[in-house]
Amino acid sequence: VAGRRTAASSGRGSPFHSSGRTATRRATSMLRQTLLLVHLLGVITWLGGMFFAYFCLRPAAAQVLKPPERLPLWEATFARFLPYMAVAVALILGTGLSMLLTVGISAAPLGWLVMLGIGLVMAAVFAYVYVRLFPALRAHCLASAWPEAGQALNRIRQLVALNLVLGAVVVIA
Repeated sequence: VAGRRTAASSGRGSPFHSSGRTATRRATSMLRQTLLLVHLLGVITWLGGMFFAYFCLRPAAAQVLKPPERLPLWEATFARFLPYMAVAVALILGTGLSMLLTVGISAAPLGWLVMLGIGLVMAAVFAYVYVRLFPALRAHCLASAWPEAGQALNRIRQLVALNLVLGAVVVIA
């Protein structure tokens, strides 16, 4: 019939067109799986690190070390830990937003939106610890101002506890 295109003439039925679509779907799926893997590795690293610091290192240090020894240990630990966590937080936010935006905020499941909101709060708490409280802890340790260093460490401890609770809620969401 004149003027009618068949599947073969339009290219939709050709093996090249089908495999191109399949390859695109496969690449999109691999990208999503990679983003999800990086996202989960960041979450595991961050939450696991906070759990270790709060429930293992903190009580052990309090049991074995006096404040003038314990506080420099925490300063040295945070000096190593926080830069890694900054990378983890950036990766978590970047991959999470990327996966969310591919679906669209209006089409995203409610749990994803809860994760986004709580994740942004957790990132803000982390930033406050990293940019404000950790430098104060470091300065007080260098000055051997142990009561002030102890106050800074106590505030960090409280915010780590908050982020652990928020992190558990995010995992559940």
